[in-house]
Amino acid sequence: MRVLIVDTCYPAFVQAHYASRPGLRRAPYDEQWRALMDTFFGTADSYSHYLGLLGHDAHEVVANCGPLQHAWASEHSVRRGFRLRRRPSEEIVVRQAEWFEPDVAYVQNLSYLSDSTLDRLKDISGFVAGQIASEAPSAERLRKFDLLLTSFPHFVERFRELGVASEYLRIGFDERVLGRLEETERDRYGAVFVGKLNRTQHGRGNALLERAAQRVPIDFWGYNLTGWSSSSAIRKRYRGEAWGIEMFQVLHGAKIALNRHIDVAEGHANNMRLYEATGVGAMLLTDEGSNLNELFEAGREVETYGGEDELVEKVSHYLAHDEERRAIASRGQARTLRDHGYRSRMEDLAGFLQRHRAAA
Repeated sequence: MRVLIVDTCYPAFVQAHYASRPGLRRAPYDEQWRALMDTFFGTADSYSHYLGLLGHDAHEVVANCGPLQHAWASEHSVRRGFRLRRRPSEEIVVRQAEWFEPDVAYVQNLSYLSDSTLDRLKDISGFVAGQIASEAPSAERLRKFDLLLTSFPHFVERFRELGVASEYLRIGFDERVLGRLEETERDRYGAVFVGKLNRTQHGRGNALLERAAQRVPIDFWGYNLTGWSSSSAIRKRYRGEAWGIEMFQVLHGAKIALNRHIDVAEGHANNMRLYEATGVGAMLLTDEGSNLNELFEAGREVETYGGEDELVEKVSHYLAHDEERRAIASRGQARTLRDHGYRSRMEDLAGFLQRHRAAA
């Protein structure tokens, strides 16, 4: 099975990536692509790598990475008569699909591509799947997909009720990250949070972390400090951006990695930080989730909090009790490496794609 994975990256990350690598934007496509994937930002090339180990041919295109995509266009224009049109980023994706000839177009950002581009991908591949773990777009947009994969268990039936095939696909951890970490950084930090710091999409969870940080030491990495005053605990303890492998290094160096979910999760544990933090060996302290014990054993492999007071209490306790904390962190990492790696996730995904393609 040939799978073309259409992904996007945060614009702030793309800007920082190229700013830190002078000359990269003029490099060939393959060199730029490898440099981008080696950051381990988001899912990077985890899908294509582990699908490849399972015998499938897959490739990620990053639709909104201008230098990367225009390098591809430049390298293919003469041979294929390529011409940029009114929507160059989407036109390049279509041309990449024509070049790759996939059996499945797998779209990681349901809202980025236009309806006409999705239609063209369907014409080329015959099957368009999408993945979502955020606010859902309109029903009309959702029906553009032959299959929707989601790490939100509550979304599956909702999508099916709209007449769209859907399956539950958990997020995972790429164990290749462990080969990139500096062990000398272990226990460098106390309690940390890495992520979006704005007061809109993550307003409730970030506000709780900000209040807790007034009572116990919490260091923050991330981006978008919009809405926080100069006197806020988040601004006072802000350490800067941390993208990809830099984020993993912070988590690896943390005694406690804090996590919170967006409101659209509706009380379910699902996000990437569950696996990123445990995967690199930090003790995860996460908000309670109704399905968390399907993923980790609370109190043994991870710890949970139900509100500000409990968060403060547990940060204080585990910063003062290293042996307990390290035992939980060790068991959490073992669980992630055993059950939550991307190889097993791609086995699930490949099975879903093959079954639904056959039924389409």
